[in-house]
Amino acid sequence: MRVVVLGAGGAHKTENSIVRAARASGHRCRMVNVVGWSRYAGPAARRAVRYMVEAFEPDFLLLTRHAILAGEPTLRALIGNRMAAFWYFDPQPKPAVLALARVVGRMYVTYLAQIDSYRAAGIEDVRFLPQGVDPAIDYPAAATRPEYLCEASFVGSGQYPYRHSLLRAVGRACGLQIRGPGWDRGSDLPVAGGEVRGKRLREVIKGARISLGASAHPEQDSDRASASNRMWKILGSGGFYLGPHVQDIEHFAIGGRHCAWYRSTEDAVEQVYHYLAVPEERTRIADQGRAHALRHHTYAHRLGLLLAGGEYVLGQDSSDDGVVSKLEHPHAGHPLDHL
Repeated sequence: MRVVVLGAGGAHKTENSIVRAARASGHRCRMVNVVGWSRYAGPAARRAVRYMVEAFEPDFLLLTRHAILAGEPTLRALIGNRMAAFWYFDPQPKPAVLALARVVGRMYVTYLAQIDSYRAAGIEDVRFLPQGVDPAIDYPAAATRPEYLCEASFVGSGQYPYRHSLLRAVGRACGLQIRGPGWDRGSDLPVAGGEVRGKRLREVIKGARISLGASAHPEQDSDRASASNRMWKILGSGGFYLGPHVQDIEHFAIGGRHCAWYRSTEDAVEQVYHYLAVPEERTRIADQGRAHALRHHTYAHRLGLLLAGGEYVLGQDSSDDGVVSKLEHPHAGHPLDHL
């Protein structure tokens, strides 16, 4: 199949993970960076985007939220009678997102509980497809930096106050490092640095005994089988993930086997204390979590469903992963555990 991905370019963008998955699965695939063309080509951007797509003669168009920058008339012309889908990765809808979904006709969302909201907004064909692991960029770092060594780490944006109380409590319980954009360095939160991606992110994950997840919005805690892309990055990079439990989340990863889930701030603190005290158990869970994610939850798995017109159905994933041996998936443990 010939596939065009319309969205935002960049080494660490999800669009590039999709392109790699398509090519690894035997498809011809072209990335059209709508953001880049819109930024640098001005009024000629839409003509350039249309030429880039039509010259490739695709069978399938996969659009992400930035594709709307090409304009609705351009997108309607490009889709025509072609198969197309819009894959949306963020937890909250915006007017431009709804507009793009109406143009494309078929929408995939990564937050299961939002399907009814989109259907109520007039998007009839809404399906569930979570993000996943990209083995090309989500893999354990060979080493880390001394400044990244810590008991717990959180990587994410700081402009969401909802997650601050949880991070504050964990920070009182252990040596926590927070990194990402939008944090106030003068606050009482242990902010250690700014945004990290790629190799730096893998090093941060390796440097932390525990890598935390924390919801940005309260409604995320009442979602179903949905998690931030942070979880997939941590699992793929061989980190020990401790994240918020939501209904049906264990269809992705089983607590105590592939990762750990907390149900409240108090529970998160208790689990931090527990897992800091059991390094071998932490290592075993991290190894099995990575093996499980690679076996069932890569972008190649997701794209296969999307191109076939399917969706992710809870209960179809396998949970029969055996105990992972150190020879199959070597994990050296955490440097702090040996001090």
